[in-house]
Amino acid sequence: MATESKIDLLNAAPIAQRKRARRFFAAIFEYWALTKPEVNFLILITTFAGFYLALGTKPHGFPVTLALHTLLGTLLMAGGTGTLNQFIERSFDAQMRRTARRPLASGRLKASHVFWFGIASSVVGAVYLALAVNVLACSLAVVTLFSYLFLYTPLKRKTPLCTLIGAFPGAVPPLIGWAAARGRLDLGAWVLYALLFLWQFPHFMAIAWMYREDYTRAGYLILPAGKHRDRFATWQSLAPSVALLAVSFVPAITGESGLVYSVAALICGSIFLYYSTHFAFRRSNVAARQLLTASIVYLPLVFMLMTLDKK
Repeated sequence: MATESKIDLLNAAPIAQRKRARRFFAAIFEYWALTKPEVNFLILITTFAGFYLALGTKPHGFPVTLALHTLLGTLLMAGGTGTLNQFIERSFDAQMRRTARRPLASGRLKASHVFWFGIASSVVGAVYLALAVNVLACSLAVVTLFSYLFLYTPLKRKTPLCTLIGAFPGAVPPLIGWAAARGRLDLGAWVLYALLFLWQFPHFMAIAWMYREDYTRAGYLILPAGKHRDRFATWQSLAPSVALLAVSFVPAITGESGLVYSVAALICGSIFLYYSTHFAFRRSNVAARQLLTASIVYLPLVFMLMTLDKK
């Protein structure tokens, strides 16, 4: 009998180890989801574009180490911001079908653990940027975090103008990349900022329209109530798209980019404007989803083309 018990314990040990390993990797996946990796992908693309374009025609090669420091620090800050945003909005996220399955809103992670994870990621990211990159890049990231969490986030429940307020910190990533590479902000940095600033309006309007019932249920005022809602969605999607098409030509006009980018900017911007116009006049979930898809394709494509055709 004693021998059988020892055999049973030996057989159970690998099973227990596998269960612990599964729980460990499941927890890693949950914390990774907290950082909003799909958003961070776009953040890193625009940060890198700002970094690369700021280098100009330097003869000493590409500073790989500095670029990696910049991207890592920005990723940590962005992940911390996304995590703390979910901590603040956890009770509201639980009321929305779109967000109810998030790790914190669904109860799979404890609020205190999420809070300290967000704080740790943000602090480490800020210190890392300050020491490994420069103070300006760090300052821009810190200002973005505070304005996103303490201006944009609470305003989502108070006024539809929250989209305008949120677009200011949302457009900062290319400034961080530019500041990291050059140590200052020039006209080129602000052109990238304007592109990302304008892009956010049709992008977020598409999301707001698709999930308008969810937002209303949770008490968010992303869209105004009553008869002003349709007009608001129309102008928020259409006017910025027209301006975006115009601003996208500035790098070519100033000589920062070449003919290939100019043609691509015209094509991409026209397609994006088409879907924005389609949504503005139809205001349907199908049109909103098409606009959202177009926005997700447009942003990384334009920024990548700008870097590839840099003069």
